[in-house]
Amino acid sequence: MIRKILAISGKPGLYKLVSRGNKSLIVETVDEKKKRMPAFGADQVVSLGDISIYTDDDNEVSLASVFESIKNCYDSKAVELSPKKASQDDIIAFFAKVLPNYDTDRVRVSDMRKVLSWYNILIEYGITEFVSKEAEEDTTEEGAEK
Repeated sequence: MIRKILAISGKPGLYKLVSRGNKSLIVETVDEKKKRMPAFGADQVVSLGDISIYTDDDNEVSLASVFESIKNCYDSKAVELSPKKASQDDIIAFFAKVLPNYDTDRVRVSDMRKVLSWYNILIEYGITEFVSKEAEEDTTEEGAEK
């Protein structure tokens, strides 16, 4: 599900992939308006499923895993902390709680605010399936093989 949720550079909020047009993607806003519009090749469009967060051990953690961690810490509810109004120290403390080993040199506070904002948008509009069942089963099987 999270692979069909998109972020478009320069445009606020999140978008859901509806279909593909000729030289464009047809996207719909993830809010109560459900406004549809095209996203062209010149727009920087990225799937939330393709985003990762740097960690201290030179690995990356998928954004879906970070969302799942936030969901577990906050009982599948939106986070009360406002991404826009919260102080920098509050945002850093929040992120350290949900991803303790994030790379403090490469992950900026603006990135943390964006993750928090996106999580709250997804929860508000009923999108709570961040890690697909197939991905969970694959990692479980890999762990069993080792």
